[in-house]
Amino acid sequence: MDRIPLSNSAFEGDNNAYLFDADEVVLVDTGDWMATTREQLEAALDDRGLSFADVDRILLTHWHHDHTGLAGEIQAESGAEVHAHAADAPLIEGDEDAWSAMRDRQEQYFEEWGIPEAGREVLRQKAASGDVDVATPEVTPFEDGATFPVGDTELTAIHASGHAAGLTVFAFEADGSREVLSGDALLPVYTPNVGGADVRVEGPLERYLRALQGIVDADYDRAWPGHRDPIDDPADRAGHIIHHHEERAFRVLDALDRLGPCDAWTVSADLFGDLEGIHILHGPGESYAHLEHLERAGTVVREGDEYRLADSVAERLADLEDEWWPLEY
Repeated sequence: MDRIPLSNSAFEGDNNAYLFDADEVVLVDTGDWMATTREQLEAALDDRGLSFADVDRILLTHWHHDHTGLAGEIQAESGAEVHAHAADAPLIEGDEDAWSAMRDRQEQYFEEWGIPEAGREVLRQKAASGDVDVATPEVTPFEDGATFPVGDTELTAIHASGHAAGLTVFAFEADGSREVLSGDALLPVYTPNVGGADVRVEGPLERYLRALQGIVDADYDRAWPGHRDPIDDPADRAGHIIHHHEERAFRVLDALDRLGPCDAWTVSADLFGDLEGIHILHGPGESYAHLEHLERAGTVVREGDEYRLADSVAERLADLEDEWWPLEY
């Protein structure tokens, strides 16, 4: 397997595509649709004596455009079969009903979370600017546990929902090492957004924590993420992110303790300050993911679109020696 680093001018953090060249040529993710990314991917394939026309199969970790952007173009040149989890396949194919439902759900949350109208308009304009004229692929959907043989290697799809409804990691063995292509489920530098990055996900924080615990339990030797450098201790990194969310849960509860009943936008402002661009969606989305999780745990109470601490929680917060709140998942 070869890692192909790709720039990312459309979103944050350089992307990776992964190439398997055995009895067939397989790409895992393609980077975004930008001309620079296309040139980089074409050059990387050319260095290996390959071109887009030689790609037999594409596996996509999830629907976000910086992972799927060139899939349609490559498929048009090669006839490659494109695979994605069934939850994300309609979005990747550009299904109008699926995208309309996504936009409607976002508008619902804009209101529920309390995003100011100016912020909503920024997000609408950003969504419109993202509606670029790129080829969308025909997608063959798969479910959790699907396997994809590539020469002597077998990739096993493991559903890791949270950041996206269909987010999938691909586990495999290489020279006796147990490895995983972790997409955006596990990243080396920052933590992927939950709540705002895919508003279709029900119980996004719980789902993501379970996905992380799955990585801890699997105890892989190495992870190959969707962005930036490989991760040499995936279980440790996954555990670190779990603890990060427990620290964030404390901050959410502390905000409610100090501010009193408030909506997700107010909590987001307390956690993250002023937000710009896509973070106007991601900030309150992350706050909502925590508030929703804490509500189901009985730690906070929702009244309309506002949340408040449940009885006795303020006292429990005051008694904590460390600023983190254990999360059940």
